[in-house]
Amino acid sequence: MNIIDLHCDALMKLRDARGTLSFADGANLNTNKEKLKKGNVKVQCFAIFIEPEMPSDQQFQAALEQIDYFYRDVLAKNPDMKQITKWSDFDRLLDNEIGAMLTLEGVEAIGNDLSKLHILYQLGVRSVGLTWNHANLAADGALEPRGGGLTAFGKEIVRWNNEHRVLTDVSHLCEQSFWDVMQLAEYPIASHSNSRKLCNHPRNLTDEQARAMFKSGGMIHVVYYPDFIREEGAPATIDDIIAHIDHFCSLGGRKQIGLGSDFDGISTFVHHLEDASKHPNLIEKLLRYFKEEDVKGFAYQNFLDHRPQDL
Repeated sequence: MNIIDLHCDALMKLRDARGTLSFADGANLNTNKEKLKKGNVKVQCFAIFIEPEMPSDQQFQAALEQIDYFYRDVLAKNPDMKQITKWSDFDRLLDNEIGAMLTLEGVEAIGNDLSKLHILYQLGVRSVGLTWNHANLAADGALEPRGGGLTAFGKEIVRWNNEHRVLTDVSHLCEQSFWDVMQLAEYPIASHSNSRKLCNHPRNLTDEQARAMFKSGGMIHVVYYPDFIREEGAPATIDDIIAHIDHFCSLGGRKQIGLGSDFDGISTFVHHLEDASKHPNLIEKLLRYFKEEDVKGFAYQNFLDHRPQDL
């Protein structure tokens, strides 16, 4: 069964390795091409993430460097990796091809300059999260003590996303920022978040937030990071991930749930789901609890049904 994975951090690892890590088969990558193929991942989204301690005057250059590795190491060296820049490109992938789409995890790199966001869009970014866990010029993140909402600049970014049919990712926002986004965004998505009801972590979504996402037509993609799956105690299992999916279903989201692994951005793993090649273990377990049509939805079809239309 094909998989669409909305989030990984392979580009950060490729940039940090400075040419010593192969995307094709690098053992240190959870989402190398070999593992993607083995796991039936049909589309992998690649996040551009800037470490928060990086000086602000270096951040845009760092973002461009990650994109350069995307073009040189992911695409140019692997002709069966096909960049997705139009929403209809998902439908054009051949059987032996894997789609690759750029996303932006936090707008720190653009500072207060919207033209830089337009440059990233021209290079292929099709989903934008306003911040990581902290505060920036656009919004407060999930771990920002202030818990403020979007700034005027942040609201301008959401309107820009709407105009260009770019997804606005809520996964790392604090609650007030989330609600501000929901008032404005035409294409909201949570690329890698779980249920706070089952795991009380500020990175997860409350039932009220989840219902708002589903009511708006937005998608929630469950994440495989154990800290977001269950609170301190026994190691996280695939059954624990399925519990989050089942809970979101109970809130009315059966047709609006997807997958967002966070591979290459996490250092601990769910047992039997340690890298992209292990996705069949998740699918096999899901098929024990849900109808095949529902599992196909979680794996790929729900996203295809709710993606924006091309301009």
